[in-house]
Amino acid sequence: MALAQAEAGVDILGPSDMMDGRVGYIRQLLDQHGFIDTSIMSYTAKYASAFYGPFRDALDSAPKFGDKKTYQMNPANSKEALVEAALDVAERADFLMVKPALSYLDIIKSLSEAHPLPIAAYNVSGEYSMVKAAAERGWLDYDRSMNEMLLSIKRAGAKVILTYFAKDFAKQKQ
Repeated sequence: MALAQAEAGVDILGPSDMMDGRVGYIRQLLDQHGFIDTSIMSYTAKYASAFYGPFRDALDSAPKFGDKKTYQMNPANSKEALVEAALDVAERADFLMVKPALSYLDIIKSLSEAHPLPIAAYNVSGEYSMVKAAAERGWLDYDRSMNEMLLSIKRAGAKVILTYFAKDFAKQKQ
């Protein structure tokens, strides 16, 4: 699939399964086929989180049984992110991603201090939805809250932010 996406013109791949060795395998495959400039954004620290709920509900993708905690990281374990990041760096990832962003600002900070690669932060659906819902109820100013949230992610060390706020942020007068 990674090769098919590269052949279709994708600039950055984001393998989300987090299996050890996946980044290295994809990097080798891409290089062998001449896609040396196709980047890999590793899902380095993908935590088992309640903040994925709105996305899963919208796609009806919640697990039918069990949960995803068997392969997503334990929110209490911050040291595992450093171990996984070192593996992804050794496998030649181009970006290290933390998902979700807001509850893991400390992880973003730790990875940005420990590695020279750009840190990507995925500001997920639940983080977006709580601001959107609170603003709709008049509890928060939407633009100010959005900007504060995104700034905190940047301040923690993220060089790339993937967010549901992207269109609204882009429409603001800067």
